[in-house]
Amino acid sequence: MPEHRLSLWEHYASYLLPFMAVIVDYAAIVSAELIAYAAYRVSPFGDPQFHISGIYIYGIIPLIFLGFLYAMRSHARDIPFWVVVQRIFWASVYAVATIVLLLYFAQLGDAVSRLFVGLTAALIVFLLWAGRYIYRKCVYSLGLFRVPVLFVGAGLTAERVIRSFQYDVGFDCRIVGFLDDHPVSAALAAKYPILGGFDDAERVIRATGVRDVIITAPGLEQDAQVRLINRIQPLVSRVVVAPNLIGIPMGRLTAISLVSEKVILLETHNNLRSALNRTVKRAFDLVCSILGLIVILPVMVGVAVAIYIDDPGAVVFAHRRIGRNGRTFSCYKFRSMVKDAETRLTQYLAENPEAREEWERDFKLKDDPRITRIGHFLRRTSLDELPQILNVIRGEMSLVGPRPIVQKEIVRYGDLISDYYLVPPGITGLWQVSGRSDTTYDERVQMDSWYVRNWSIWLDFVYLMKTVQVVFKKEGAY
Repeated sequence: MPEHRLSLWEHYASYLLPFMAVIVDYAAIVSAELIAYAAYRVSPFGDPQFHISGIYIYGIIPLIFLGFLYAMRSHARDIPFWVVVQRIFWASVYAVATIVLLLYFAQLGDAVSRLFVGLTAALIVFLLWAGRYIYRKCVYSLGLFRVPVLFVGAGLTAERVIRSFQYDVGFDCRIVGFLDDHPVSAALAAKYPILGGFDDAERVIRATGVRDVIITAPGLEQDAQVRLINRIQPLVSRVVVAPNLIGIPMGRLTAISLVSEKVILLETHNNLRSALNRTVKRAFDLVCSILGLIVILPVMVGVAVAIYIDDPGAVVFAHRRIGRNGRTFSCYKFRSMVKDAETRLTQYLAENPEAREEWERDFKLKDDPRITRIGHFLRRTSLDELPQILNVIRGEMSLVGPRPIVQKEIVRYGDLISDYYLVPPGITGLWQVSGRSDTTYDERVQMDSWYVRNWSIWLDFVYLMKTVQVVFKKEGAY
């Protein structure tokens, strides 16, 4: 299949993308300052006579923020968006601290209100996040400034990597094609050109002008992989290798180089075994849940009324689930099934062997006869899970965590049940944003374990945002 040379735009995409991000950041920072300035002057807590020079609004303050954003490598391309969010947050913290110190040493602390500084900082962080997301989304949707990438290896690992790219606006690559002697993935071969085998790497790189290569061939023998990297590296700007380490904890993965022996050691941790991390997670849950309950209370009242009108009776259903340390608790949900659900299930499974097999395999039914008319809507939109916010406030559940299970599911977790017992189960989690009911049971178990070992406060934040996106798209819900 013929290779295509890169366009001028693609050739300089790796330089244009960060430059455009800087422009977006500058606009976000200045906009936040102007909004905060106007709001403070008209606020009953503000001062209508307050004035700040344009040199600060358009020059000094943006330059300080942009400097820290650069130092934190927030403009780096092809990194997960949640990492971008994290870097923007800490860059903003350092920038605000620097500005406060400058105000103190310049003896301007009394002239500038703390309320104005705090409002400006909060708006800058929010608009930086929003601006960067919208910018990335536009770049991704319009196909602008895409960075051309050549994949070496067309197997299941490549499928995983590409699927991750598609769901994360932090990645903006255009796949030029694949190199593989024996492509494993029929889906990839049908969608993307196979430009040759491993021995054709130099020829294809020169013919296409590609500057980024991702090696997704973990099954390749070690010596062959080292030789392949050594052949490719002089011809491109960047080589990324996906090692055969899928599933290992990577939340605090640290590389230790033993230079004298040309060996790399990987140090990993189980993040939620730390009592401090569990305390931070609990504080995050409490603050977000109490604030969230105030916002969603009218919605919960409306849902309760709709359930009662559709099928009179109790509107909230309490199901016994397994929580932290193996303790059982009552998990609250809006009732989405008929009142005699257990009786109907027993009868339905007795009459339908295929449904019984599905139930025994997944503990779910795709076509569940017990669900009411309003129940189908509640499940598709996940509104049936809103009462679980009360479980979170009581400490029985978390906003993000493993999928809550029942007693007879414990055996399905095997040795990984110890990870499940470390934290309360979550209203949402990795299973929720990765296909929900479309995932297999074994996949859900692996996801729960992976989440516990890789937890960070930023991971919870990202999964909450992704859950909103998944719910609106109604992906995998039934």
